[in-house]
Amino acid sequence: MHSTIKKLLNTQSCSKALEYFSSDFRDLLSGSKTNVQLCLLALAFAIVASSVIILFRWLLQTSFEITELRHSDFVADLADWRSYLPLLGVLLIWLTARLASRRYKQMGIAYVLHRYKLHYGKIPLQSAPSQFLQALFALATNFSVGREGPAIHLGAVSASVIAQKFNLPDNSVRILSASGVAAGIAATFNAPLAAVIFVFEVIIREYRIHYFFPILISAVCGALSSQLVFGDIHEFGAININDMPLGLYPTLLADGLLLGCFAALLNSSLLKITEISQKWPLFPKLLLAGVITTAVGIMVPQALGSDGLAITTAIDDSVGLTFLFAILFAKTIATVSAIGLGIPGGLIGPLYGIGAVLGAILAGINVYLFPESAPYVGLYTIIGMTVMMGVCLNAPLAALVALLELTNDANILLPAMFVMIPAFLLAFQGFNCRSILLRQLDLMGLGYRVPPLNLGLQKRGVRAVMEKQIKVIDESLLQQMSTSHENEQKVLVRTVDGDIHILQASDNNSEELMLSSAPLKILPDTATLDDAYKLLAPMRTGEITIYQKDPHNIVGLISWKMIYKEVRKGHV
Repeated sequence: MHSTIKKLLNTQSCSKALEYFSSDFRDLLSGSKTNVQLCLLALAFAIVASSVIILFRWLLQTSFEITELRHSDFVADLADWRSYLPLLGVLLIWLTARLASRRYKQMGIAYVLHRYKLHYGKIPLQSAPSQFLQALFALATNFSVGREGPAIHLGAVSASVIAQKFNLPDNSVRILSASGVAAGIAATFNAPLAAVIFVFEVIIREYRIHYFFPILISAVCGALSSQLVFGDIHEFGAININDMPLGLYPTLLADGLLLGCFAALLNSSLLKITEISQKWPLFPKLLLAGVITTAVGIMVPQALGSDGLAITTAIDDSVGLTFLFAILFAKTIATVSAIGLGIPGGLIGPLYGIGAVLGAILAGINVYLFPESAPYVGLYTIIGMTVMMGVCLNAPLAALVALLELTNDANILLPAMFVMIPAFLLAFQGFNCRSILLRQLDLMGLGYRVPPLNLGLQKRGVRAVMEKQIKVIDESLLQQMSTSHENEQKVLVRTVDGDIHILQASDNNSEELMLSSAPLKILPDTATLDDAYKLLAPMRTGEITIYQKDPHNIVGLISWKMIYKEVRKGHV
């Protein structure tokens, strides 16, 4: 008994056990199947991502309490120091950008989408502080930008950096990065289901069952974190929504067409400003955005901020149509100038504000033409918000679910879906409108397209299919080998130069052993089948050695035949 315990406590035995467990764990993560281990990792990383977002929200909320910018009675004028907050914000954003490395200046949803598609969701940690501070300054100083931009970036970078730190397989890093995005959105809006659908509809842009549970768990974690700190709050729950009778649905069809036209106009205007200012120096761009925002705020303060003041005004029965038109124009100018000229932040918040005001305008017109539609002003407001987000971001389902959770009222679903159809079809087919995020990537010269074969190969790690029955020897031991070596093992020979060759029978004499003519290429065990495919595709033959952590620690061998077999089986 004593000897058994001593053996179990032996350092070498423990080390081997840990190494085996680590290898088995990494093999599971390399596969494209749902497993508990990946879900637990997603939960752990979501806690970190949610904590970062909670800190961001708390700092932002504290700044609003100091400046009182969110009070509905706030009226900017030339004598009020708060009127010039956007100019202070410009200075702070510029200083932060100057202190940050130029290599990590890109940020936001479009950048996360690019990194997800082409770099397995790996986002440099160095980009996080700049994104955190710049977005905080932009939102705190009343620019018309949204909270979801920094939430998505910070959530993704929190998860992906930890995953890389643990040297996890690239295919699992991508899933965990998407899970971090879900945690960030859920922690920001307390909308877990909308976070899941947004990730699938906007970031991943496809559905895979083994992605679902890690992302779902992360979204739940983000929402629970938000509720623990800020309470179970539905941001638009105070809006009065009544179930609309079917007799008024024909009017919604016309409203949908108008909303589609405006969404397409907003998209094209924003992209045009982005394109024009693309090569401008940073400070003049930011300063122009600050001046425009300040001027708009002095004239129409309800147009500033993410969405709060605009929505509060839109649902106020005492506000007339003329003033609503003024807010709509001012909010559009503030949003296009801020985001188009490079102020860091998201687009969803401003879209909610613009959509709410536009919906209130349509409600006012409908009440004038059809007085029986008066009880449904709140519903028109929500419909406008839903359609603007769905069309501009090419995410109709995420928009519907987001507003469902934010209002906590299912009465919005049927009329919002009814309006979304004509609006979406008109914008995308009639005006050739496309997702604003993809168009931003085109303007920035960042790729996001991956061929289907490569995309499929990226879902499986090399550890999932590699041959593990191998033996690695030094060239000095080659003379001791004979053709009687174990047939079930591939023998790899490391030369004095450090190259790896396969030991094989000579073409002229089956009794004679020789080394493969060319040294084998190597890949880390974090690589995917796509990385192996790119190395072997030019010759359509050959093998690659797989190492773990250290190139001298060879753990497997993968061949062109193995990759081809996976493709033929339909596993990728």
